Amino acid sequence: MTKLLVAALLLAIAPPISAQVVCLDPGHPSEISAGAVVGRLSENHLDWVIANQVRKNLESEGVTVVLTKQREDQVVTNRQRAERANRAHALLFVRLHCDVGSGHGFTWYYPDHAGTKDGVTGPPSSICEQSRKLAETMNEVMIPLLAGALAGNPIKTDAATHVGSTQGGVLTGSIFARVPTALIEMCYLNRKQDARYIASQQGQSNMAKALAAGIMAYLAQRHD
Repeated sequence: MTKLLVAALLLAIAPPISAQVVCLDPGHPSEISAGAVVGRLSENHLDWVIANQVRKNLESEGVTVVLTKQREDQVVTNRQRAERANRAHALLFVRLHCDVGSGHGFTWYYPDHAGTKDGVTGPPSSICEQSRKLAETMNEVMIPLLAGALAGNPIKTDAATHVGSTQGGVLTGSIFARVPTALIEMCYLNRKQDARYIASQQGQSNMAKALAAGIMAYLAQRHD
């Protein structure tokens, strides 16, 4: 059992981390799209529901949580989402999405270099490095916690995303972020097994718990 998994499993008895702020970004609607809709499954709705469950899990551990929007249907640009995390002086900026395509399971993405948009260049190299560590920690903790339900895919960089590939290999939210940031595609909505799992209350709860455990493990690493 890895040190990170042990830390995650000890979450329930860990002391509060009251002085720390986490920013959660329920993806969509943004200037890019309103999010994918497959049958009765709405990416925007799932992102919102799970983000709020993660928030409750973290707040129960004494962590302060900031969301990038105040209501499910609120349109917030990706720049504004990153700037919300910056203003909050968040220790991390986790972005929740769901994918559509030929894959299965969940995938983490992070920025590995700077890009430029609207005259702004970022993120700094130090943030890229911390973002890599964030994605790695989240992935390592979540894989065993969701085993048998959702597979954990290899970590990728922003360049592997559609938007990232069109603007120098960096997502807009990453360019404007000045805090460690990583984006998760929690599942593939068009794949039956993934869709059944994420549509269920138990699946949503398990995903939220796994995300919270990963975040707690990353926060714990900062004190090592």
